[in-house]
Amino acid sequence: MKRFFVLLTLVLLSTTCLAADLVVYSGAGLIKPMEELRANFESLQGISVEVHYGSSGEIFSQVAAGQPCDVLIPGAEKYTQDALKNGWVVESTIRKLVLHVPVIAVPKGNPAHITGLEDLAKPGVRVSIGDPKAPAIGRVSKKMLTDNGLWEKVTPNIRVLAPTVNQLLIYVALGQVDAAIIWEDLVTWAEGKGKLEVVRIPVEKNIIMTIPTAVCTQAPHQDLAYKFNDYISSEQGMQVWLKWGFTPCAQ
Repeated sequence: MKRFFVLLTLVLLSTTCLAADLVVYSGAGLIKPMEELRANFESLQGISVEVHYGSSGEIFSQVAAGQPCDVLIPGAEKYTQDALKNGWVVESTIRKLVLHVPVIAVPKGNPAHITGLEDLAKPGVRVSIGDPKAPAIGRVSKKMLTDNGLWEKVTPNIRVLAPTVNQLLIYVALGQVDAAIIWEDLVTWAEGKGKLEVVRIPVEKNIIMTIPTAVCTQAPHQDLAYKFNDYISSEQGMQVWLKWGFTPCAQ
């Protein structure tokens, strides 16, 4: 019976996707700029765009499972490269959009006096990071802490492994943790304004990622997929990314 409901869910999802004029899979941390880009493109083209948000690992798995997808926009370049190796995206359509810069977010006033990565290992500090098996920020956070010799020291302080970066922002804003590693652009979100502060990570200790976009090889709506892919990487599209705190990649 459980298998039946799983299959039914996949069928319904496929039907819903095909009802839209364009289907996009995007990392959950990109929801603010993506919703604006979606609305703009719908207005320009007179069509409907359906965007499915999830962790980078989740949307990658959905594409791997054969779910209908026109454009794939994960939170890190690794997922696009893996999709390319498997023949799931068109190489010539891969565009480097913007940078994803990790920072340490702390509640307003910084009650735990966090000044850098090393402080995440201090006794009693409540830390949250993304699940290394789900959002891109989770994998990056673990690698960053490991590279700086801090993973084993910080692990006892980790209270939550969040499935999406969006939830990390909420944990900090509500004061449920003393620190979380998130993407810098999330600081612009209304959910965190006036409720958190940012501790920047030195470049030599940081791992700065690139957000890519690419058209899927089995895109149900090829023509529109190419147009959307070009639009979000265009000068006009970049104005939206800039508005939401992202730094464009040098092309």
